[in-house]
Amino acid sequence: MSVRNIHGKGHAIPLSACCLTMFLVLASLFTAGCAVTKMAGTSTPSPAPAAGSLAVSASTVNFGSVPVGSTKSTSVTLSNSATQTATVKVSQVTISGQGFRLTGVALPTSLAPGHSLTLTIDFAPSAAGNATGTVAISSTAATANISVALSGNGMTSGQLAVNPANMTFPSVTVGTSQNQSGTLTAGSSPITVSSATWQGTGFSLSGITFPVTLQAGQSVPFTVTFAPQAAGTISGAISFASNASNSPASESLTGTALQAAPHSVDLSWNPDASAVQGYYVYRGNQTGGPYSRVSTLLPATSYIDASVTAGQTYYYVVTALGSGSLESGYSNEAVAVVP
Repeated sequence: MSVRNIHGKGHAIPLSACCLTMFLVLASLFTAGCAVTKMAGTSTPSPAPAAGSLAVSASTVNFGSVPVGSTKSTSVTLSNSATQTATVKVSQVTISGQGFRLTGVALPTSLAPGHSLTLTIDFAPSAAGNATGTVAISSTAATANISVALSGNGMTSGQLAVNPANMTFPSVTVGTSQNQSGTLTAGSSPITVSSATWQGTGFSLSGITFPVTLQAGQSVPFTVTFAPQAAGTISGAISFASNASNSPASESLTGTALQAAPHSVDLSWNPDASAVQGYYVYRGNQTGGPYSRVSTLLPATSYIDASVTAGQTYYYVVTALGSGSLESGYSNEAVAVVP
């Protein structure tokens, strides 16, 4: 008796591949008795070359809070995909909005397939408050006009900024965790941050010790961890208490938790040549055993092991129980790796 197949269900990895035989049916097309009419010669115009495709790395850019008189820079990349055949000509890039400026761009420029152009955008607020702007890009791509929305906040003396203002954790599986980084930034005068509190199941704060004093314009990092214990969308927030005029400064948190997919291993084996009462399945954690019985007496030659854990490797053998209630030796060993 030998173990014939182990098939993966859910996210289990199959141990032996099944051969799938594909038959291609070729159809022959015959033309018979067709009358042919001669037509006057005409010229078919060549099709117009396909327009290229221009992709932008971000459709929105949020600079967060920046002290008045300071500058924060970021970049946006324009790319012509390597799968395209047409060259894209970028003819114009304009920027609008108080405090925003574009640097290091020489236009017009042509992007061959697989090439890109990096745009550097600065935000240098001259006054306190929220600011918005737009980068407008014109090109010969199929989508000739592309825009990027800009936003930022000018921060005055005595204020503390939390960046980003909104932190989102998308698609985190229950039982795992994901980290994201944030920063605290002082305005144009020193700020002492005394403590932090947070709310929302599964969220936690680390990487920062209180109290902490930030000199004018200085930033310190912190880490937020989302470790959900149940599926669903979870909201939370962190508040930082300080001597700043806008204390407490806060950051909103949102996390989407996904239920872990169940794992199982499907086993099947060749029947014993003699008459048997049934079969037992054994499982071990290392090759060669020791093995533990994981099934009751099975009349069929298949079994589904649903008690497996992600990231583990299992070793299976099968025995047969004869008509005299004598159990055979182990079959050959089969291995299953659960992702």
